Amino acid sequence: MKISLLEPLRVPKEYIEELAQPLKDLGHEFVYHETKTTDPDELYERSKDSEVVIIANNPYPKEVIEKLDTTKFIDVAFTGVDHVDNASAKEKGIKIANASGYATQAVAELSIGLALNVLREVKQGDLDVRKGDDFPGLIQGQEIHGKTVGIIGTGTIGIHTAKLFKAFGAKVLGYNRSEKQEAKDAGVEYVSLDTLINESDIISIHLPMTEDTKHIIGEKELDNMKESAIIINVARGPIIDNEALANALNEGKIAGAGIDVFDMEPPIPIDYPLLHAKNALLTPHVGYLTDEAMVLRAQIAFDNVMAYINGEDKNIVSI
Repeated sequence: MKISLLEPLRVPKEYIEELAQPLKDLGHEFVYHETKTTDPDELYERSKDSEVVIIANNPYPKEVIEKLDTTKFIDVAFTGVDHVDNASAKEKGIKIANASGYATQAVAELSIGLALNVLREVKQGDLDVRKGDDFPGLIQGQEIHGKTVGIIGTGTIGIHTAKLFKAFGAKVLGYNRSEKQEAKDAGVEYVSLDTLINESDIISIHLPMTEDTKHIIGEKELDNMKESAIIINVARGPIIDNEALANALNEGKIAGAGIDVFDMEPPIPIDYPLLHAKNALLTPHVGYLTDEAMVLRAQIAFDNVMAYINGEDKNIVSI
């Protein structure tokens, strides 16, 4: 069969060839496209005649999938698959897999990093120390130790983030549709969403993007947070009503925010409210992006292909 990797995976080409060699040894054709494209016509050209296509976080739209005649398996080297038209794939009987787990450590660490940076005002401190004789004075920050941290979404990443916060000496509350024993074993105390919002000093979001989770944190929820609380989002941008968040920050209703995800991918429009909000630390959707995570996701993506060849369902998220 023909297997096509449609975009780079941020690892050396030599490593891609190493991962692809077992597929070639079995007699399969492997094609690697070393440039990224968002052009639907080009995506189709790269995909046609391929039973398996491998993509990362590049959009794979309906107009491409509808024209596919040979493709049976879309292997997404990413955790979320909302950039793939799932409905069209399902209609054509195309399986979709993801690279679940590759960025667990990376995303959890960024959540901690954003919290630390907001609490200690690292960004402002860096700016201040560069002012020379105009140095305004020391910033007195806060510690994670002793704080109550609310984890919204106790999947793999949420649980791992909870463990890291526990290591700092925080009390950890959790909210999820279903309670998980692994989270409880890690010291997470499950509570209602309202209780978590009311009692947490730090809220960290780890939910998937669905119709049910869109704007789960809105004006009402932000109003019910402590004025001293901060919120971290390393999941999906629209889970928070970001206009309401910007207003809450500017009005002093909450103390700060660390945001890695937005209502769109960077570049962010210059008039986007969060860009001008007080005490907002922003990063350009890099939670998943570490050297170690990129190596792991490439491994998982190629493992998914080998499983498919062997007739196994591995990391399947849609059919």
